[in-house]
Amino acid sequence: MQKRLISLDAFRGITIAGMILVNNPGSWSAIYPPLAHAQWHGWTPTDLIFPFFLFIVGVAITLSQKKQLEKHDRTYLYLKILRRTAIIFGLGLILHLIPYFNFAQIRIPGVLQRIAVVYGISAVITMNTGLKAQAWITGGLLIFYWAIMKLIPVPGYGAGDLSVEGNLAAYIDNMLLHGHMWKQTWDPEGILSTIPAISTAMSGVLTGHLLQSGKEKVEIAGWMFVIGWLVIVVGLLWDIVFPINKSLWTSSYVVFTTGAALQFLGFCYFLIDVKGIKKWAYPAVVYGMNAIAVFVLSGLLAKMLVFIKVTGPDGNSMALKTWIYQNWLASWASPMNASLIFAVVNILFWLVIMIIFYQKKIFIKI
Repeated sequence: MQKRLISLDAFRGITIAGMILVNNPGSWSAIYPPLAHAQWHGWTPTDLIFPFFLFIVGVAITLSQKKQLEKHDRTYLYLKILRRTAIIFGLGLILHLIPYFNFAQIRIPGVLQRIAVVYGISAVITMNTGLKAQAWITGGLLIFYWAIMKLIPVPGYGAGDLSVEGNLAAYIDNMLLHGHMWKQTWDPEGILSTIPAISTAMSGVLTGHLLQSGKEKVEIAGWMFVIGWLVIVVGLLWDIVFPINKSLWTSSYVVFTTGAALQFLGFCYFLIDVKGIKKWAYPAVVYGMNAIAVFVLSGLLAKMLVFIKVTGPDGNSMALKTWIYQNWLASWASPMNASLIFAVVNILFWLVIMIIFYQKKIFIKI
């Protein structure tokens, strides 16, 4: 029986901790630049986090599907994929609805919604195709997205406009999701940009094949490092004509972040699976074993801290989060440091909770 890949759990845990870190500053007006998304074209370390998670989703699909096909028929697996997709998508909608449950203006896209759709499509593709077809699909989707974004004209802007207002993805989203997006006219997890996001997960699927190839572990790690650097270079070259852009999830962004993900997974795999150095990864593994659960729970806590109001020193009502930030942190630390400390404490709080879950063998599977 194939052992669980601890390095993948560690990578997943580090990624989820990164999500919690960047999603929970003490103040959105006081953030260190690396912990904020690039305003449009370009990237920051924060822009690596979401594609890392989708890449991990793809790796996990490959590692789990073979075992599942040995135990169950395809109908069972299709139903399982559909169920998991629906639950993750539904959790994303619930997070957007809480606490006001304003169905009229609910944001339909979102992080969990994209994870759900990308997982569902990637799992079906993986179950029905082989390695070569999967590689062609991965590359083909990226070229297709590049072509339509550059060649199809947007009314009032023409073809190839990649500005916030004039790009094709924003135009499609605004037509189909108007009033239900993150911004008034576009959404970073919109419909069209989900196409290349599927390639991000499929890159993970291809990496999963490498991990199951039967090669020596040190050779597998070596290939991840080599391929990772080559893919990063390709992404940077593609950036010249199709800029790296997280909000548009451009093809160059997919290739570049896939290379970075290969480097990061390769590093974890080399330390844990090749060298057997595992103790450092315990906190990450604890996070990684309950990744979706801790993401949802941390999101709920963040909403509650804003929803719950307390009376400030001036007698005015303020969010509990603001009160904690101002009175416990900003009273002695600079705004940016206080904001960072708030986020780090958030991570440590959930780490304690997840350690309790881990020790009691509570693993919330979807």
